Amino acid sequence: MKNKINRRDFIKKSTIASLGMAIAPAVPFGSLLKSKARIGLIGVGLRGTVHLGNLLNRDDIEVRAICDIDTDRIDIAQSMLKEAGKKKAKVYSQNETVYKKLLERDDLDAVMISTPWVWHFPMAIDAMNAGKFVGLEVAGAFSVQECWDLVNTSEATGMPCMILENVCYRRDVMAVLNMIRHGLFGEIIHCHCGYQHDLRAIKFQPGAEFGDQGQAESIWRTQHSIKRNGELYPTHGVGPIATYLDINRGNRFVSLTSSATKSRGLHNYIIEQGGEDHPNAKIKFKLGDIVTTVISCANGETIVVTHDTNLPRPYSLGYRVQGTKGIWMKDGNQIYIEGRSPEPHKWEPSEPYLEEFDHPLWKRFSKAAEGSGHGGMDFYVLNAFVESVKRKAPPPLDVYDAAAWSVITPLSEQSIAEGGEPQAFPDFTKGRWVRRKPVFGCGDEF
Repeated sequence: MKNKINRRDFIKKSTIASLGMAIAPAVPFGSLLKSKARIGLIGVGLRGTVHLGNLLNRDDIEVRAICDIDTDRIDIAQSMLKEAGKKKAKVYSQNETVYKKLLERDDLDAVMISTPWVWHFPMAIDAMNAGKFVGLEVAGAFSVQECWDLVNTSEATGMPCMILENVCYRRDVMAVLNMIRHGLFGEIIHCHCGYQHDLRAIKFQPGAEFGDQGQAESIWRTQHSIKRNGELYPTHGVGPIATYLDINRGNRFVSLTSSATKSRGLHNYIIEQGGEDHPNAKIKFKLGDIVTTVISCANGETIVVTHDTNLPRPYSLGYRVQGTKGIWMKDGNQIYIEGRSPEPHKWEPSEPYLEEFDHPLWKRFSKAAEGSGHGGMDFYVLNAFVESVKRKAPPPLDVYDAAAWSVITPLSEQSIAEGGEPQAFPDFTKGRWVRRKPVFGCGDEF
């Protein structure tokens, strides 16, 4: 409780201009729309209520409407509002398309979408068509056309869409961004990233059950492992790397190839939890246990992306950044900078570098971020969204980022289906990537 009070007091006392310039540096002074942003939440499951909790620590928002077909989650959200001393929100829960009624409201500036993946882009498109600024939770897209529809709708309506990729704001990730911009690694040549997270106990809850017999994400998430084979969850890994390489802002993804291993992990887990006679033991899972994607960039860099969610392993996003002067690897927390590291050809701990190059945003707002979730990065991504909404400003992670990162999924599926054949990335910026300038993490103090 103490952390919540501290964060609320900090936000109240911090100047709006200071936050705006630091988090959304493309915003000019004096363009403030209003002192409060009026927000609706579509999806108040586990992720949606994390966002709600962080919103309720702010004095510059009003949560006026919530939507979810799970009435238990609606009750939880309303209890959170009541506990925070806020008015109850208008509820939309009758069916899967009732969110469109929420979008008809003229007292909402923005919506945050935290629903199962299949709804992300359709809801975002409907929201922009309804004149709402969109905050969109992450996952891969289902088709290339879906990504074009997202971009074209934003351009046609003039409504922004911010992809809510919180890992871009992780403290070590932003420190490495700071190192890159200070030239510590020289010219960047190659990067690794991925989503390496044992999700077997998420995909099956309880035990070996999912779908109608499951709970939380297992109700819907496991279906993707049955029906799809590709890089299903690219943005946690690729998002930060895209900011490192100035993707869509002087650089872009050009092509990818993907390959997948055989599938064994989920079947074995079912046997372990439910026995060989369990009905789910007969399921044939399409998703390979390890999916490896190699992306080529316009400026000559390559990126290796790994999807690994069905085998026993510790959590890792597998970051590696390598340039002409040195290399950083998250696994092992190690770094080597030629001419600076004490011994040639020997790793040294990365912690002193991360402390020395701590990003200015973290130096300024780390107290406000305490307790917000995921080590504080949830504060930063939410704050960037809220400040952009209030100012009617382009968000630091925009619709072109959402499209370029999310299209990795359908392109990887196609590459695997074609035996690893290269797939070309669409240029969602329609050539503007050449002259667009980096904005993420480029605050007034930089």
